[in-house]
Amino acid sequence: MGVNRNIAIVEDEVEEAEILRSHFARYTEEYGTTFTVTHFVSAEAFLNRYRPVYDLVLMDICLPKTSGMDAAAALRQVDQLVPLMFVTNMAQFAVKGYEVDALDFVVKPVSYANFALKIHRLLGKLAARREGEVLVTLSDHMVRLSASQIKYIEISGHRMVYHTTGGDVNAYGNLREAEAALDPAMFARCNSCYLVNLNYVQAVQGHTVLVDGQSLQISRPRRKVFVQALNDYLGGDGTYL
Repeated sequence: MGVNRNIAIVEDEVEEAEILRSHFARYTEEYGTTFTVTHFVSAEAFLNRYRPVYDLVLMDICLPKTSGMDAAAALRQVDQLVPLMFVTNMAQFAVKGYEVDALDFVVKPVSYANFALKIHRLLGKLAARREGEVLVTLSDHMVRLSASQIKYIEISGHRMVYHTTGGDVNAYGNLREAEAALDPAMFARCNSCYLVNLNYVQAVQGHTVLVDGQSLQISRPRRKVFVQALNDYLGGDGTYL
């Protein structure tokens, strides 16, 4: 069996949503990937309860009150990374999906053959994307961060701070959990308080590492392992030995 994927269907027509649900069930029978499908009958219901736990959002464009396009724009305010696919009977409007970074669209009535082709292609991309993302728990919700956006993670008192290219994100958790969720070839600890994205390392001087302009201390016990990790990341040229 393949891995399970969480799917959100935002569709006001129950019959259309059931067609999509049946397509996912048939895909599971044929390819093994399982799906947990959650159906929302309106954009408001979807956005009000949104948590960044979905692997794919299927969004109808013609929704009552808030249109699918407006809902997608609101979605991108809270989650810039979740894959989005529009479902529509107006293909001419689907091209606007590029403005909200939609991966694709399917036209109603959705045939299984077309659905399976697009889902197969999307799951291939998704496998690669998910390796570079991490879910972060905040005080009242979660956010999804791209690993490439994280410069370093810092333990500050009882909080973790994700220092990212878009600003600081204060979160709950511990460094060990964060380290387990990220690529060990890209992230390494320089001491018990910092987990560093090696891509942002500018220099190592003695027991100090410069990370995108910030000087962080390298503890004596961790220096050898940290520098070795950095050299491995850079291709083993020994620059920082």
